[in-house]
Amino acid sequence: MEPSQSPPSPPAKYVSLNDSLYDYVIRHRSHAVDPVLDALRAETESLGDVARMLISPEQGDFLTLLTKLLDVRTVVEIGTFTGYSSICLARGLPGGAQLYCFDINAEWAAIARRYWEEEGVANRIELQLGDAKELLSKWEPRTPIDFAFIDADKPGYDTYYELLMPRMKPDGVFIFDNMIWGGRVIEEPLTDPDGIAIDRLNRKLANDPRVETVLLPIADGLHFARKRGVKR
Repeated sequence: MEPSQSPPSPPAKYVSLNDSLYDYVIRHRSHAVDPVLDALRAETESLGDVARMLISPEQGDFLTLLTKLLDVRTVVEIGTFTGYSSICLARGLPGGAQLYCFDINAEWAAIARRYWEEEGVANRIELQLGDAKELLSKWEPRTPIDFAFIDADKPGYDTYYELLMPRMKPDGVFIFDNMIWGGRVIEEPLTDPDGIAIDRLNRKLANDPRVETVLLPIADGLHFARKRGVKR
C-alpha cells in the first residue's frame, strides 16, 4: 500500500497588478470622475515628493462606503495631510455625526480646510493641530468612537492604537494604512524603522485578544481591527 499523500495546496488567489490593470481598477468605480477630489489630488501632487502620502482613489471610495455601511457617528483620523481621506470619510457620515482630525502640519491642514469648505463637509469635521500623542492623551470624545483611520508616522501607530482603544466602542473598527509598506515588510533583515514598526504592529494585531483582524492588500495594505465585546 502506498503511503497516503497530502492533497496539493490550492493555488494562491491574488492578482499582481501592472499599470494597465490598475488603471482598469480605478476607472471602474462609481466616482471615477470627482472634480473636488481630482483638484485636491492635483494640488497635492504639485507639492512634490510629499504627495506620496496621499491615499489612492479607490482607497478613498472604499472609506466612504465603509462609513456608510457601518453607519458610524464618531470617527477619528490620525494624519490628515491635505484632506483627501478626511473628505472621503466625511462624505459617508450621516447628519449629526462628527469626524475628529489630528495633524501636526498647519500648512497642509490649510489646504484641507479649503477643500472641506468646497465639498461642504467642514461642519462635520473638527481639526486638532499638534502632536497627536499629546492631544489624544488628554482628549475625550463626546461619544465613544465608532471608527478610526490611522495614517501618520509609522512608529507612532501602536501608541495611537493604545490611546484610542479605551475610547473605542465594542464593535468599533480601526483601519491602519500602509501596512504592507510597499512589500518591504518581508525583507530579511528588516532594518527600516518604519517597516519594523509596521511589522511589529501587524504581529501584535494578529495576536491581540481585544480585537479580530484582517490584513488586506488594498493600495499599500490596510489592516482592519474590530474591537471585541459583542459576541458573534
